[in-house]
Amino acid sequence: MSNLIHPSAFIAPSAKIGNNVIIGPCAYIEDDVIIGDNCKIDAFASVKQYTTMGSNNHIHSYAMVGGEPQDLKFHGEKSELIIGNNNNIREFATLHRGTEDGGFITKIGDNNLIMAYCHVAHDCQLGNNIVMSNNATLAGHCIVDDFAILGGLSAVHQFTRVGTHSFIGGASGLTQDLPPFMLAVGNRASVHSPNIVGLRRMKANQELISAIKQAFKLTWHSDIPRPDAMIQLEAEYGHLPEIAHYIDFIRQSKRGITPADTKE
Repeated sequence: MSNLIHPSAFIAPSAKIGNNVIIGPCAYIEDDVIIGDNCKIDAFASVKQYTTMGSNNHIHSYAMVGGEPQDLKFHGEKSELIIGNNNNIREFATLHRGTEDGGFITKIGDNNLIMAYCHVAHDCQLGNNIVMSNNATLAGHCIVDDFAILGGLSAVHQFTRVGTHSFIGGASGLTQDLPPFMLAVGNRASVHSPNIVGLRRMKANQELISAIKQAFKLTWHSDIPRPDAMIQLEAEYGHLPEIAHYIDFIRQSKRGITPADTKE
């Protein structure tokens, strides 16, 4: 199928447009942009320089992808935003390119939903199947692993990692790493419990659910020093890949992990 490009859209001469692409009225596509097959760029959306996107992405009206980093150390160097396939980027979302400290790359994986007014800052690395609800915000250098969900109006501190299948409640501020399979909420977010709904959605069996509950208890509600707790968890459930990943996440954390809810 041929492309459907509105006459009022601006497409820079060096932009590369794939097949079966729809570009709406007054959309703005800068130089050095690559747009894959079957993408849709709605009216008034902007795709800025050095952005590369795969196939089947939908950029909604007034979203801006590939903008310059909001970083005082950035001085116009060439840097990139790389977007995978099947992403849905809603109205007024902003996704920024990388900086030198992050290898000059911001990267978005596949099958992500980035809702209205969300912000993905410079050098962030997003995996696959992530949901960022309205107004969720990532500061620079954040890592968000597969299947994580960020509630509306949540904010994640720079250099923080959000684990796979974790959930950040609405209007929460996350300042330390959130381990996989956990639920955190609060003005300064704290871990409340395992993400039981998320575990059910991933069709976790009873052994894994029991293991995650034990991980929660040993990590936040045990008198055992955390390194020793991880050794105990590894001995009991280390044969499960999800628990092995959880333990590695805890051990590799650079910012420290999100604390427990003191009311628990």
